[in-house]
Formats: sequence, C-alpha cells, structure tokens
Amino acid sequence: MALMRIGAAELDRLRRHLLRTPRCEQGAFLFCRHSVSGGDHVFDCEDWSPLKRADYEVQAGDYLELTDAARARFIKQAHDRSACLVESHSHPGPYPAAFSYSDLSCLDEFVPHVRWRLRGRPYAALVFAQSGFDGLAWTDGTGARPRQVVAIETEKARLAATGLTLAHRTRAAHG
Repeated sequence: MALMRIGAAELDRLRRHLLRTPRCEQGAFLFCRHSVSGGDHVFDCEDWSPLKRADYEVQAGDYLELTDAARARFIKQAHDRSACLVESHSHPGPYPAAFSYSDLSCLDEFVPHVRWRLRGRPYAALVFAQSGFDGLAWTDGTGARPRQVVAIETEKARLAATGLTLAHRTRAAHG
C-alpha cells in the first residue's frame, strides 16, 4: 500500500484550490520524498504548485490536459529537487472520488514517461471530489501496476481513500 503525508494547512489549501469551482477540473503537482516503512510506500509532501490557466491545453468539467511546456516544467522541477512527482486533480460534481477511464488512459501513457525522466522514482496520482479522494501509486521497477494510496495523513487527521478505482478495475477484470 501507499500513503501520502502532508501538513493539515497545506492539504486545506490544496483542496480549496482543486475544489474551488464546480464548472471545471483543477490540478496541481506535489513534490514529495519517498520512503518505505514497514513495507508501506510513503510520499511526504515538501511543496506543491497549483496549475494556472496557461498550463492547460484543455480545461473542462470532465477533462483536463496540460500543455507540453507545463509537463516538462513540472518534471524538471521534480528532477532539480530530487523529488517524486504527485499529480492531483479534481472531479467536480456529486460523484465519489475515482479516476475516470480517460484519467487512467492518460496515466497509462504518462507514468512510464515521467518515471523514465525522473530515473525510476515512484509516481502517484490523486483525484479529489467534494466527498473525498482516491489515489494510485506506481512504485515498483516496471511501473506497470499501480498500488492503492490508502490514505492522506496530516498531523491532525487520517483521510481514507475511496479505493473505488482499483475496486472497479478488479471487478471489470473478473467479470
């Protein structure tokens, strides 16, 4: 399993940024240190950067896509900091947090590239909805199969992930 750790005030700022409008998805990148503790993969957030309007090629209520320049800039920032990169975005609306088919297709393409550019460092992705979050982390050498981010921990609380993305994938795979 994997776990995200971030300060309570920073998590509050991140959630306010991501969930500020019900009309379109918002995004941000977190710069994290990765460690393994008792078999669990831990991502400790050191800093994060919100995406700005100019960073989006497309920004809609059910989809966002970054410009090539924005992707390259965030990868370079993570490289320069010797950090792992964690993407986060929002899904506006009343639905529970889970990655969409479109999200998963984009991750299938992007994760191998970013891990290659960051010399194999782990990568994670978070999706936030009003009711909670879900998360995936690619931590093994091949990067082919994500593991569940089970929670976000702050100094004040532990927020459990919905786990819906991997649960749906497992059900779909087993009919």
